[in-house]
Amino acid sequence: MKALYIASTGMNAQERNVEVISNNIANMRTTGFKRQRAEFQDLLYQTYRRAGSTTSDQGSLVPVGIEIGSGVKTAATPRVMSQGSVVPTEKELDIAVRGEGFFTVQLPDGRTAYTRDGTFERDNTGLLVNVDGYQIEPGITIPDTANSVSISADGTVEAFLGTDPVPTQLGQIQLARFVNKGGLESIGNNLFIETAASGPAQIGTPNTDGMGDLMQGYLEMANVNAVTEIADLIAAQRAYEMNARVVSGADEMLQSTTQLR
Repeated sequence: MKALYIASTGMNAQERNVEVISNNIANMRTTGFKRQRAEFQDLLYQTYRRAGSTTSDQGSLVPVGIEIGSGVKTAATPRVMSQGSVVPTEKELDIAVRGEGFFTVQLPDGRTAYTRDGTFERDNTGLLVNVDGYQIEPGITIPDTANSVSISADGTVEAFLGTDPVPTQLGQIQLARFVNKGGLESIGNNLFIETAASGPAQIGTPNTDGMGDLMQGYLEMANVNAVTEIADLIAAQRAYEMNARVVSGADEMLQSTTQLR
């Protein structure tokens, strides 16, 4: 009986939906996390009577056909790249992007990754790195004698060196943006890499040409809404239960048919 297999595809789809929702909830406190949502598509249809076919020699047409679907499949799990809430941290090397753009990170294998997580530190040479020790591009070194490090909205990094009363510019943080942010590939550790779908990175200066501005001493939180995720979870559970009931009902019908034979 086809209903068994059709309903099973619905159960599989809602299982994937719950997995996506659970990942969103698990990352509610992950800095710079962008939530995902599951999108579905119906499967192929078996046509028993085609709409528009003729039913008489006079040219009468069938206004509505008979099509039986094969179920549902998970088509995509796109990320929602909306702005997360920005919270103060009182840490001078924490930076939040307000608006468009990603920080650029140099991976150990030579690839370039992108992130919204602005939790930065200095390594043992004074180089600005992320929490995994990966260099932020372009490389900015903050000397041991530097104090009162300031990062402006356009990414300019300045500090007072030693007893010098005039601040010294140490470099400028750049941001990257993409034609299709949803096409970026997640590789974990709050990092993305570009793909053919995302298009190449467009590097620019913060607070110019549509790029977002930087906020020193702040971090961007996840854009996960707890109430929305719980509501989506309940809806997914109900859909799963309904499909399970269809499986149970179809099984009972199949048993009845077998007994009649």
